[in-house]
Amino acid sequence: MEPMSPLPGEQSVRTTPEGLLWEPGERWVRGVKGDVTVVDSRHPVLVWEPSLPVPTYAFPHGDVREELLRPARNPRSGAHTGSKIFYDLEVDGELLENAAWTFPAADLAEYIAFEWFERSGRGLDHWFEEEEEIFIHPRDPHKRVDALPSSRHVRVEVDGQVLADTIRPVLLFETGLPTRYYVPPEDVHLDLLEPTDHHTGCPYKGTARYWSLGAEADVPPNIVWSYPEPLPAVGPIRGLLAFFNEAVDITVDGERLDRPVTPFSAMLRRSSPRGPAPA
Repeated sequence: MEPMSPLPGEQSVRTTPEGLLWEPGERWVRGVKGDVTVVDSRHPVLVWEPSLPVPTYAFPHGDVREELLRPARNPRSGAHTGSKIFYDLEVDGELLENAAWTFPAADLAEYIAFEWFERSGRGLDHWFEEEEEIFIHPRDPHKRVDALPSSRHVRVEVDGQVLADTIRPVLLFETGLPTRYYVPPEDVHLDLLEPTDHHTGCPYKGTARYWSLGAEADVPPNIVWSYPEPLPAVGPIRGLLAFFNEAVDITVDGERLDRPVTPFSAMLRRSSPRGPAPA
């Protein structure tokens, strides 16, 4: 009998004594600050820190413009899993503090990682895999995001008030998160929603815009979102509206779903009109 094949990625992901996970990458990756390419690598590695749910890239020293790096004046103590060395980045006269660092693991001693501006508010402005710009953080090769048109009956309510009712949703399945139910705007009570200036970016889906319920609603703001121009892989959600399962009541084919607890739950509690929820 032939031995079972390993699961995808099972042999490529390595573990360090510090609790880091990492694996070699095969994509051509560039990181840019302004008009200056700071990183240009065909041999990046993906690194997962124990306290973070998403990966970051680290790069061989030879693929980094090291002449732009300076030993950090105010290194960030305790950040990035006890990193050994932090660097400030100087580009066109602008100094970016703690924009880069090395991990303490011996396996990663020859690699340098960088902050992404859209994620941390500092670091490199733009990132590219091959010729496609990517946002917020690298896409996890062990994560799937599937947008599937459906005929399920989906009903969304808050305190008994119906916000949406449809039999033509698109269900978005994303590894590690609850199913999100995207509803055509024609099946949403748009008169109950107020557009906001809030926007977020997602490396898998694109840039989202948001709505809140009326001021009298006792729910957090920005609980409804839509991707006007989603990335091609999730094209079916274009222009549809989704609701945070964590903050509304969703019934699917007559079955009321439990409100899930996710990394977004704490954020929603902090932004609730009632203030932070008790611990």
